[in-house]
Amino acid sequence: MSSKNVLLAILIVCVCAAVIAVHWPALSARALSFDDDGYLVYNALVKNPSFFSAWKFLSQVFEPSTVEGYYQPLAMISLMFDYSIGGRIENLLPFHRTSLALHTVNTALVIVLLYLLFGEVWIAAAVGLLFGLHPMTVETITWVSERKTLITSFFALWSFFFYLRYTNKRSVISERNIIPAGAVGFQSSSGCFTWGFYVACLFFYLLALMSKPTSIPLPVLMLLIDFWPLKRLKWRSVFEKIPFFILGGIFTVITYVSQTRTAGSILPTEVGIWRIPLILCHNIIFYLYKIIWPVNLSSHYPFPDPLSLFQPMVLTGVIGTCILIPLLLISLRWTRSAFTGWLFFFVAILPAMQIIGFTFTIASDKFAYIPSFGLLMVLTYFLCAFAKNQFHISYLRLKSFSSVAVIVFVLMLASAESLSTRSYLIHWRDSVSLFEYMLSKAPNATPLLNNLGNAYCKFGRYQDAVEAYKQVINLTPDYAGAHYNLGIAYSKLGRYQDAIEPFKQAIRINPDLADAYSNLGNACLKLSRWQDAIDNYKQAIRIKPGYIDAYYNIGQAFIGLGRYDEALRSFNQAIKINPGFAEAHYKIGIVYGKLGSFQEEIESYKKAISIKSDFAGAHYNLGVARGVLGRHQEAINSFKQAVSIKPDFIEAHYNLGVSYLITGDKDASVQEYKILKTLGAKHANQLYNLLQK
Repeated sequence: MSSKNVLLAILIVCVCAAVIAVHWPALSARALSFDDDGYLVYNALVKNPSFFSAWKFLSQVFEPSTVEGYYQPLAMISLMFDYSIGGRIENLLPFHRTSLALHTVNTALVIVLLYLLFGEVWIAAAVGLLFGLHPMTVETITWVSERKTLITSFFALWSFFFYLRYTNKRSVISERNIIPAGAVGFQSSSGCFTWGFYVACLFFYLLALMSKPTSIPLPVLMLLIDFWPLKRLKWRSVFEKIPFFILGGIFTVITYVSQTRTAGSILPTEVGIWRIPLILCHNIIFYLYKIIWPVNLSSHYPFPDPLSLFQPMVLTGVIGTCILIPLLLISLRWTRSAFTGWLFFFVAILPAMQIIGFTFTIASDKFAYIPSFGLLMVLTYFLCAFAKNQFHISYLRLKSFSSVAVIVFVLMLASAESLSTRSYLIHWRDSVSLFEYMLSKAPNATPLLNNLGNAYCKFGRYQDAVEAYKQVINLTPDYAGAHYNLGIAYSKLGRYQDAIEPFKQAIRINPDLADAYSNLGNACLKLSRWQDAIDNYKQAIRIKPGYIDAYYNIGQAFIGLGRYDEALRSFNQAIKINPGFAEAHYKIGIVYGKLGSFQEEIESYKKAISIKSDFAGAHYNLGVARGVLGRHQEAINSFKQAVSIKPDFIEAHYNLGVSYLITGDKDASVQEYKILKTLGAKHANQLYNLLQK
């Protein structure tokens, strides 16, 4: 290994250590943001890690069943893996740990790519440091659902790496000899094109597409790199991208279809073509401003109101774009770098520019994550030129002075970034803090108020949530999600009758809101309105055929009506969707018990326990069923398992005491009586009376 490669490795380790140190508070962040409910809180497949769940994520191409939006199986599988190693709603550490690791590796890959392109170890490491510490990277780490941004960037950067290896270019041949060509590391002895690298490049592009479709423009970005800095843009370089364009085209169709079917999309013709240039101009300047001056960052940048030239930010964007583009074109007279780097950024971020509407924000920090590589290339190029003192600035031509100036400049920027990143991370300590902070930047943003209500719910502050949702409804009466969430909050307060009208209002606004039908069914179920519950669950299933919770709950309604055969069919349908659904097996056991099929009841409880070993209710019911069959010693074992899992399980202690008494172990029964008495349970007197007989 050459001395340059050793130095590169050392600098990468140092930069990665700095990135981890600055972002370390992210590991203790407890905030859940916007779509984390769909990705984690209510995602049955993520919360049931298995090959079955992984296959579901991979096979549901055009209509993902658990996340509204586009096809992103690898991102979902990675979240499922974190859940399998202990990640929970109340313990987000495993999710943040993986995200921080991905961001750190991405930073290392950025350094390697910049080194391969420009051949300057120190400057590649310095620019990579600025990328890794930038405050706009915070939400990709702390926002659980943004795993997709990190993992698609990980695969995209690897794709770029293998592309550079394929082209067998190790350095930049300078324009007008500004940067002298030199041998850069990772060289092969043959110096010929290696098709293995080409296949690897295509493979990692596929993985990036399966993580998040924002990686679709990669083949265009490769062509831009061919133009500059590789300077190899010819018909051959266009031709070799054909498989990439075919693959990208396929995923463009998949993305549009899956997004439209599950979450919806807004075509430009629906809101007016005239909006597109205004949005593009706004975002071109907005993103550059946030990257250069990252203050007042937020996960929610609302659309300017009105979206017209009368709005200062929109007017600034139009004027700024009209100045920027001509300047970049003029710069082509001297260098390709500025124009190409900006064009790289623009093309990479174009899928998220809201030409086709898919979200309620005009911009987002996370969208700039991989596109920023284009700007990093430009920065690296000019720092290399300055460090080599090849701009002939003034009369000072000392290379050492220029190099020191670059180091000081980078360290100052890195320090400022570190302080800003740490300051922003504070607001991610919990969900309430996060949304209160974002509301301070956009006070009347109804999506933020709605999510603040959601945060209140997670903290058990249901009355505060009710007030937040009512405020949203006052501002935006046709906000279906706010009506739906108001119904949820009322349900959490046990006010099921009050919950019914908000759910119905949500359905009137959005007749295809399956969750509203399902939760309306839940409210009816709590009020023992069995048939109303069944009707609503059926509507939810009609809209969303794989709605596992609706199948499960309709089974409970059938139990309420005494229609046990139909209940069994519903629970079995839920198990067909997810064989690892322990609660459904448990309910099947209850139905068999009501039918007097005790052996089938026992087998169902055993199945539930095999899936979920700490299922106290299943252990308890298994004990009851065994007791009915006269298998009292086995019943004792089951009851003991139940109370070991749930020490205050009164019914289990009582039945354990009774079983001990039946088997002649009166001393053990007395001990259970004492426990019941300590727990203040009325069952203590019942067991005492049995002991006196």
